[in-house]
Amino acid sequence: MSKGLAIIMFSGTADKFIPLGVLTQTAANLGVPVRIFVTGFATPYFTKNKPQPRFPKEFEDMVPGLLKGLEKMKAPSWYDMVREAKEVGDVKVYVCSLIAEALGLKKEDLDPIVDDIVGATFFMKETAEYEVIFI
Repeated sequence: MSKGLAIIMFSGTADKFIPLGVLTQTAANLGVPVRIFVTGFATPYFTKNKPQPRFPKEFEDMVPGLLKGLEKMKAPSWYDMVREAKEVGDVKVYVCSLIAEALGLKKEDLDPIVDDIVGATFFMKETAEYEVIFI
């Protein structure tokens, strides 16, 4: 088994944030270290003024039923799952320095769930022996 789970979070749609939360929380509960590298279109959702992720148009017929089912289950949001995972396990959330600079973001602009702004080299070195998932 690998030494941890590295998640590269690029997508900015709600259908991608659900597995981010589920996989992060599950790994943390199993004692597996998790490192999340936020880049690309996912970056705005990790700022203090984060928008609510939207589902892609191709899933619009499924969304009402899914949301109703999640509400009935009292399933936590992706954000709450990641936050809770950070409370119970070795979970770090990093924002890509290149994207942060391109968007004019500083550490103080980011949500408290974010640990730091780092470059890809730092992330790759830290997760060299981790299983990598690209979302």
